[in-house]
Amino acid sequence: MTAPQRDNQDRRWQHLYSTGLDPTPTLVFDSIPEAWRSRVAAAPDRIAIAYADQRFTARNVDAMSDALAIALQSRGVRPGDHVGVYMQNIPQYPLALLALWKIGAVGVPINPMYRRAELRHIVDDAHVVGIIAGPTDRGELRETLNDSSAQWVLSASDADFPTSSSGDTPGSAPDESPRESLRTVLDEFIGRVLVPHESTPDDLALITYTSGTTGSPKGALNTHANFLHAASNYATWVALSPGDVVLAIAPLFHITGLILNAGISLLTDTTLVLTGRFDPGDTVRAIRDHGVTFTIGSITAFNAMLAVDSAGAEDFRSVKTFYSGGAPIPPSTITTFRDRFGIYLHNVWGMTETTAGGIAVPRGASAPVHGPSGTLSVGVPMQNVTVRIVDPEGNDVAPGEPGELEFDAPQVVPGYWQNAEATAQTFPEGRLRTGDVAIMDADGWVYLVDRLKDLINASGFKVWPREVEDVLYQHPAVFEAAVVGEPDEYRGETVVAYVSLVNGSRAEPDELVAFVKERIAAYKYPRRVYLVDQVPKTATGKIQRSVLRPVPQQ
Repeated sequence: MTAPQRDNQDRRWQHLYSTGLDPTPTLVFDSIPEAWRSRVAAAPDRIAIAYADQRFTARNVDAMSDALAIALQSRGVRPGDHVGVYMQNIPQYPLALLALWKIGAVGVPINPMYRRAELRHIVDDAHVVGIIAGPTDRGELRETLNDSSAQWVLSASDADFPTSSSGDTPGSAPDESPRESLRTVLDEFIGRVLVPHESTPDDLALITYTSGTTGSPKGALNTHANFLHAASNYATWVALSPGDVVLAIAPLFHITGLILNAGISLLTDTTLVLTGRFDPGDTVRAIRDHGVTFTIGSITAFNAMLAVDSAGAEDFRSVKTFYSGGAPIPPSTITTFRDRFGIYLHNVWGMTETTAGGIAVPRGASAPVHGPSGTLSVGVPMQNVTVRIVDPEGNDVAPGEPGELEFDAPQVVPGYWQNAEATAQTFPEGRLRTGDVAIMDADGWVYLVDRLKDLINASGFKVWPREVEDVLYQHPAVFEAAVVGEPDEYRGETVVAYVSLVNGSRAEPDELVAFVKERIAAYKYPRRVYLVDQVPKTATGKIQRSVLRPVPQQ
């Protein structure tokens, strides 16, 4: 299958690629299960998944996912059916997805922190026929699913794969029947022969819901080809090789974790390390104990590691490459992480609609900083990717000028589930209009200035929150910052900042205002700074400016 090249743009960024990187690779496989079978055949006894002190070879994972696939068929799941996957980063997650794909079903990742109405919205919108759930309140889950399209629940338990620290033994959880227990189902069907469904590249593999930072989540339609293009290109970009160890920091219910942690590991001869829900201390220990060589996570996750007092460079000796995606990285954080741990955090940018990463800093390179704004580059377009920076009429702007980032690649989804209006708006002629304001320089480096909808208009002057936030991050006491516009009778909007401080640090709001005022144009500095315990974020670490509301003045 040849990757489409939809225009004759010069792709001036390709000279920045790592030596030997093919800029226009083609897919080797037609489906995810076909790629998985090739991996199993190549090294069946390589450890595919590690979880605490549990180890699962590729052969083990293949047999267990076959058993689960047959169990799902026995529950009436057919090719094209949508099944919810509702759990943290535990071994049952990749087993569930592989099982679904082997029978041609569609996985619907659901944030396991969703409850009641949040969960029910996804279930109803995606028309899921059943849910594979992790440890959760079973009674509440059954109540939430009452009269929905979901006809069954399979429950994963901490006792499915007991570890030395858990002290559990295999079996069903106390409040579930054996028929609901994933472990019981695996034991029942293990060893039976599965007749796999042969999916095509254009068949649907996933419905992944956007994070909903600015409205109701929309279900992006990720095909097998989307998944394979994104995962294989990224694995090549970061030079994964047999025996590498990939840590899943990002949650697997989010496209970053699903593709750039789990996807690239499952489809290459590497080990995927899972640690459950993210905990910074556990993550540092996992990097050290498992000899992790690669991971990608949000900048909030790496910030959290910096807050682990006992962590040091010795914990990161095995690391070859770290990437950070999901939210922009302030330049000061790059420097702090490198000085403390000896690791350079490479930037990567992607969206649910691009099936994760699509613009990234080449491995071993350092991202430049855009002089006028102080913004760190998110990288250059990856293999088979075309990027344009356009004005509101869709015309290319000159290098160095801001415009909307338009993204075109084989990994761009064909649209949204049952949302023709949003599909037409977001994907004109199949290209993705991202809503991100960006600048591309003459060499092809891309700088994200901000989101179009986050622009602040203060007395007629345009203020991009990112620029103000990056200055705040230069203050040693600032841990996280979010800048928004607050209604103002005189200025229309005025710039305000919400700031959380580094543990043990002190800074007064007036001090932070003065700090920024000295380093930025007069109309840009925040007129007020609100100190908060925590800046609101999505479950995947993106700061939610949209939920910040003005604090009433005293």
